[in-house]
Amino acid sequence: MREIEVVEHRRIDGLRFFFNTLDYRTPHCHREIELLLILEGRLSILGAERSEAAPGDIVLFGANQTHELRGEGGSCTFLCLQAAPELLERALPQIRGLRAANRLPDGVPEAVTRRLRGRFIAAAEGYFSPSEDGGLLCVGETHLLLRELLKQLPHRLLSAGEAAEDARRTERLLRLIAFVENGYAHKLRLADFAEAEGCSLGYMSHFAREMLGRSFQEYVESVRFNAACKLISAGEDRMLDVSVAAGFSDYRYFSRAFRRRLGMTPEQYSRLPGPREADTADGARGSGSLERFYSRERSLELLEKCREMFA
Repeated sequence: MREIEVVEHRRIDGLRFFFNTLDYRTPHCHREIELLLILEGRLSILGAERSEAAPGDIVLFGANQTHELRGEGGSCTFLCLQAAPELLERALPQIRGLRAANRLPDGVPEAVTRRLRGRFIAAAEGYFSPSEDGGLLCVGETHLLLRELLKQLPHRLLSAGEAAEDARRTERLLRLIAFVENGYAHKLRLADFAEAEGCSLGYMSHFAREMLGRSFQEYVESVRFNAACKLISAGEDRMLDVSVAAGFSDYRYFSRAFRRRLGMTPEQYSRLPGPREADTADGARGSGSLERFYSRERSLELLEKCREMFA
């Protein structure tokens, strides 16, 4: 399955806000620029450049920028803003080539950070508001938020040549991700993918490590582990069946993956209390993704919590 996220804009053309409680999201990209405001828990951003975000932090991903997310030490809840490039490129024509640091650097004054959070929350309030001017408030605050954020974030705009090379590498990465997504339940050989791409195994091994931030085998194990977690969360209670369905070559390997990552056996993990189903489901997700989305009513409650904590 090709891990390009399809985002449907429901209220305002080119803008979408939603809350997400995430344990893990497989590597993916989408044409929208994405901003996150962390509400609860810590979020690890995985890949070539790794970072971690805490409550109150704002995270930015450029258009078509591949990213992989994991709740650190448990679930992470955040407010997400996704903006289509068409909404922004009249003001900044090169917005599709935006590449920036994921998080604000150390040393940004707290007053500036607080103002950025306030704009983020105000834009979301406009999005969820039933009033006639809610959409205008949302679009206006979104533009101001991005303008002020780029004043603080180290960033650059790719040239046409750089953008073309970036797109080529991203397409290859997405094919590699799809290769794993479609075949993790069976034996996978990077050599087979390299041959299909017309590359040497050595080059492809280096490419995978550079783009994913880990070796190919380490990435495959993470996909299998998260697929197993999703099966258990869906109610599958026969651990041997989970092991086979997730592609582990033997049960000892399966059990060792859980002990190394969580400090517990698969059986112990299956007995943990926790939600087993999302409030609502949005968009296409990889088989290993573990996310929970929220109804409008619950989103309004979480938005009020954001206001109390950060505004």
